[in-house]
Amino acid sequence: MWIVLVLFSGDIYAIDTQDSLSATLYNLIDNKATYVHKKEKRLSEIKNMLDVPDLSIEQEYNINKQLFEEYKTYISDSAIYYGRKNLKIALELGNKHQLAETRLTLASSYSIAGMFIESLELLRSIEKESLTYQLKVDYYDNFKLLYSYYAHNNSYTYGYKAKSERYRDSLLKLLDTSSTQYKIVYSEKLCDHDRLKEAKEILLRLLNQSEEENHERAVLAYALANVYKKENNVEMQKKYYTISAISDIKNSIKENASLQALATVLYDTGEIENAYQCIKSSMEDAIFCNARLRTFEVSKIFPIIDSAYQEKTLKQREELKHFLLLISILSVFLIIALVFVYRQMKKVARIRRKLHQSNLKLSDVNSNLKETNDKLKAVNLQFSALNVELSEANQIKEAYIGHFLDLCSTYINKLQKFQNNLNRKVMENKQEDLYKMLRSNEMVENELKELYDNFDHIFLHLYPNFIEEFNALLQEEEKFVLKANELLNVELRIFALIRLGITDSSKIADFLHYSTNTIYSYRTRVRNKAAVPRQEFENLVMKIGSISQ
Repeated sequence: MWIVLVLFSGDIYAIDTQDSLSATLYNLIDNKATYVHKKEKRLSEIKNMLDVPDLSIEQEYNINKQLFEEYKTYISDSAIYYGRKNLKIALELGNKHQLAETRLTLASSYSIAGMFIESLELLRSIEKESLTYQLKVDYYDNFKLLYSYYAHNNSYTYGYKAKSERYRDSLLKLLDTSSTQYKIVYSEKLCDHDRLKEAKEILLRLLNQSEEENHERAVLAYALANVYKKENNVEMQKKYYTISAISDIKNSIKENASLQALATVLYDTGEIENAYQCIKSSMEDAIFCNARLRTFEVSKIFPIIDSAYQEKTLKQREELKHFLLLISILSVFLIIALVFVYRQMKKVARIRRKLHQSNLKLSDVNSNLKETNDKLKAVNLQFSALNVELSEANQIKEAYIGHFLDLCSTYINKLQKFQNNLNRKVMENKQEDLYKMLRSNEMVENELKELYDNFDHIFLHLYPNFIEEFNALLQEEEKFVLKANELLNVELRIFALIRLGITDSSKIADFLHYSTNTIYSYRTRVRNKAAVPRQEFENLVMKIGSISQ
């Protein structure tokens, strides 16, 4: 389970870090000379050891061996040169171990240089039975690499690949299963047999354990990228080919395959410029190293990427020309716009000057208006005081009217009592008293009519527009039309009392000498005729003739 999580997290990490890895790689490509200089310095130091006086032939052999190892993946011709020197020394010394060792190392350089016949002859000249364990490992590994390289350049690829696989199996049988070399070779076999998950687990574990950016790390990353290639995982191919290429450049490994493989992936994903940079660097390395196999492989893909790059460059130049033309046209329009803006600014400046003069005049006018406003403010204060006085007068007026109506109501109550007594006398059949009371009742009714007439006159004197404003609150067909010599009818008199602040139906009934139910019916009937919302009708009636209306 943890392996799955590692693989999954590794995929995410690859996507997240690809940009930074790519930036590092392209920076290293631009600065390869720095690492070449370090390599040359190290080689020069080793070569200086050959100039030491009284150097023994054994010491010369060991120094040549160091130079061979340094040149092996750097310049194959130089590696062959020092390999041949050691082969000559081994023959002079008659040392079988050194002879076998030199033949094996020289055979590996021949394979890298594409000298497959020479490599095969050297390997066949070695007596396998007399080899030590480590030399036997190198023996099988050389045959494996020889046939693997040769398979790339031969139409009978399957046959030579099969031979390479047989030597790989022999090598696996010989190697210690816990060794790194065994795990790398075994993962290669797993990958060839499409057991990709197992191969990936082994390589990821080895790569995570590698602490130095050496050639082994480059080999592991390259092998892991090949596994992802079989899985068609493009992003992870990019990541591990990039890691491998970074290690190769830092170690001045000119015999490398990672840059070429990365260029192919980048080309397939449409990253033409980056692909061209990688394949160009790969071609330079192959030529520098004189690695014929790498040169041949790069030469197959280089023209394709170079053609695409040149085509893209040409297209970009055409686009640049169009952009320059567009910029030129825009520049002309910009100049025209600047001239127009300059003229407009001069107009604006003139207008501003005029506005400034107008503002000065307006300032004077505003000063005059301020003085006038101050005077109007004083007048408004006087009007406000008068309004307060009028409001107080209206309150006093309405208070006196209310008091008058209360007296009238009291008088009417007395009349009511009188009528009740009259009714009682009638029931008791007292003729003499009844006659007197009837005469008194006639006088009281006349006085009551006179009281209502006086009320109408006084009310209409206080609110002369009451009838018009009241009718304005009613529907057109429901407006009141009074008879000749009629000041107020019953309905108008009821709402006149409401306007005076008497809203209690029982008090209105006492004043008008009607029952409370009758007054309530009149009020309801009139509200139903209203042209305004019924619930607001009486509130609007109470505002008739007011100052705030």
